This record gives sequence, C-alpha cells and structure tokens, in this order.
Amino acid sequence: MAVLILGFTSPRTTGHAATSTAPGHSAVLAVVLAFPVAMALATGIEAPSTAIAQLGQLDDTHRRRFGRGTLALLLVIVGGLTLALTALAVQLHIGIPDADSTQIADIAHAAAGPGWLYGAFQLTSSLLLLAAASSSFQAGPGLLKALSGTAERPGVLPPVLGRTNHHHTPYWSVVIYLAAAALIIVAAAGQEQELVLFYAVAVFVSFLVGLLAMARFARRENKTALAWVNALAAVAVAFTLAVNLLRGWPMLSLAATLLIAAGLYVRWTRAGRPSGIEDVEARAEAD
Repeated sequence: MAVLILGFTSPRTTGHAATSTAPGHSAVLAVVLAFPVAMALATGIEAPSTAIAQLGQLDDTHRRRFGRGTLALLLVIVGGLTLALTALAVQLHIGIPDADSTQIADIAHAAAGPGWLYGAFQLTSSLLLLAAASSSFQAGPGLLKALSGTAERPGVLPPVLGRTNHHHTPYWSVVIYLAAAALIIVAAAGQEQELVLFYAVAVFVSFLVGLLAMARFARRENKTALAWVNALAAVAVAFTLAVNLLRGWPMLSLAATLLIAAGLYVRWTRAGRPSGIEDVEARAEAD
C-alpha cells in the first residue's frame, strides 16, 4: 500500500515504456497469449481450498469458516493489488523487465526509489511467496499421508509416509517434497519464469480432471446449473493448458504428470485395488 500511494502521488522516477494504441498485433491474440498468465491466479484460489483440508486441528465447521474467510480476503486483496499495480505500471511507463528483475520490482523501484522501503517491499514479496509455498507443503504431504495407509489398512504408498508428529504433520512426506522442490529449483537454475511454464501444466492438468469430475457429479445429481459452471470452467482450463503446451518444453511436465499417475495406478493395483480411494484424505483427517 505504501508503494502504491507513493507511486500515484510522488514517484521517484518513471520508466521508458512507450505508450501506444497500435501494438502491431491483434488484441484478440494479446488476450490469448496473456490468458494463461492470468489464469495462474486460479492457483491462489486452489491453494487454500486444498490446504484447508489438512488442518487436522480444526473440525469441519471451523475449517469451512476459515476457508471461506480466506478465499474472500484473497479475492479482495489479490484483485485490488493486481488492478492497482497494473494501473501504476501504466502511469509510470513500466514495461518488460530486464533478465535480472521483475515487473513488480521495477514498479516498486520507480515508486519508492532504492531506499529502505524498496528493500522492505522485496522482503515482503519474498515472505508472500514463502507463504504460498507453505500451502503446497500442507496439501502435497497431506495427500501422501492419506495414500500411505496404516498397518491395519494397507494403502497405495509405504506407511512410513503417514507418520505424523503432535502437530499432525507427516514429516517424512514433507522431507520428500522439500527434496523434490530443491532438485527442481537447482535444475532450473532458479529461473522462476522457466519453472512457471512447467508448474502451470501440472497444476492445470489437475484442475481439468477435478472440474470434469465435478461436472460429472453435478450432472449425476441433476444439478444442471452447477454442471454447466464446471463444464465452462473446464473449457477455460483446457484452453489454458493447450496454450501452455504449445510452447514446447512444458510437454515434459505433462509427461512427468502422466508418469506419476501411472506409477500411482500400478501401486494401487498391487495393493489389491482398495475401494474408496477418493475418500482417503477425508478418512485420514478423521483418524
């Protein structure tokens, strides 16, 4: 908020991006290319929706209340900041960033200068990214815990992944996720813009499958309106996925996703194809 106020009232400097009403390409094409990036905001809705199920300290009523409140705040905060920063970028003529910077960092630097406020802005952004990662470390290890089963009830994955401490945290599953995240970051040399292309494919594959499943359930329950909403959302996600895959290299992410799915299917078959696999997370939290 401090950066926005300074940027609109007394910015330290401005950028050099040219203002043009004739960008040289179709506006429809620009929307098509920008759509996958904008859809990345959907992960902000998915993250608390998924992670909320992993809070074993809360009952269903409090989890529902906490989740709805979190989503409402997310829409207000993220939507407001995104629109305000976009308007500020246009006003300060901030264009495409250099290779060692980001657009949001350039906006903050132009608005506040190179002083302590700019440093605090960068630190805050880092903490927000860390908070976003923490939701993945709630949902992902929680899924491994749910699939691990117990000695009495064999699961798809080894039981060791389900061991928890007094905070309900499956610590071995967290360690595995930490190692996988570190390996991917090192392999990509920390280039987050490269990582986003691969990350987006895996995320939107899960979105697409989930939306298709919800559309099927809604249709089975004769909830026509809900079925249409999920079907339209599935079309939007499928379009986003297709645009990302057209970039070429993200096909590797799709291949890795299918490989992991195949591995889980093999494990499920070897475990005797236990029924009720779709309810494992709910049962694990109830236990």
